[in-house]
Amino acid sequence: MRAKVDPAAVERTVIPHSDYLTHAKVVTASAVGVDDSVVLTSVGRTVGYDFLVIATGRNCTRPQRRSDRLEMFQRDKERIAAAGSVLIIGGGPIGVELAAEIAMDSPDKRVTLVHGGPRLLKVMGTRASAKALEWLRSKNVTVLLDQTVDVEDLAGSGSGEDDSGRVFTTSAGETVTADCHFVCTGRPVASGWLRGSFLADHVDADGRLAVDEHLRVGRLKNVFAIGDITDVPEAKQGYLAQRQAMVVSRNLRLLLKGAGLEHKLHRYKASKAAITVTLGRRDALSELPFMTLIGHIPGAVKPRDLYVSRTRRMMGLSWNG
Repeated sequence: MRAKVDPAAVERTVIPHSDYLTHAKVVTASAVGVDDSVVLTSVGRTVGYDFLVIATGRNCTRPQRRSDRLEMFQRDKERIAAAGSVLIIGGGPIGVELAAEIAMDSPDKRVTLVHGGPRLLKVMGTRASAKALEWLRSKNVTVLLDQTVDVEDLAGSGSGEDDSGRVFTTSAGETVTADCHFVCTGRPVASGWLRGSFLADHVDADGRLAVDEHLRVGRLKNVFAIGDITDVPEAKQGYLAQRQAMVVSRNLRLLLKGAGLEHKLHRYKASKAAITVTLGRRDALSELPFMTLIGHIPGAVKPRDLYVSRTRRMMGLSWNG
């Protein structure tokens, strides 16, 4: 969310896959079907596989090209800068982090957050939700709980569009005037393409793939899944997806050596580590097993660059590249 108010922060975050997958062939397309040996893409191309790793995350309409994505963040920054009031729809981690970034970066702006649930941050406990609400209100963010804004009515104006004093009406009949808005409601898991495939029986009611302790799908020997699409009972955060990727990569290296090494496969253990939500450049909210902290202390624990430098090093990329 930092990129919405500071696009320079995203320059090193939006990384073309070809920059670090130097020995791989990158196909830019959506997967639309799969069988036990081939993936069908949206451009009509088929990609055969011996091993398959499914990491499709959540449905997303962001631009695919790096230049287009950077332009999108720049436009968002300009709209926020020009706006006197901003409406944020959705009170999960993304909505809370965006509200915090705007409130801290531009305290003169009127920020309103509308959330359909009785408390913010459903992925965290009630104590964390209460602390987040108190923090936002202390920064003059108006928070409306148990209310929604009909996203379908916003179809003609996407997130960040210049609304120029548009009046939005919530499900409770309250009106919110805003110069721009951002839809931060949760996006569905990107598993629709698996329904009707040979993996359909392994997709649960929430659209997630059931995986075993080795992150294999349904005990299939050659199909793995990582990230948001898995049913691993833990917070869906980037650093945990990286941990899952490390386990799968080690297992693939073992399996590629040949049969007879299955007993050596690495296991993934669901994380009970702290969940952290960034609140502007200095503060954060962290939920630990026995306490919940908010303010500068948890903010100091999370790197100022939000782990970007560490991720780039893991990919073998320089900081300035």
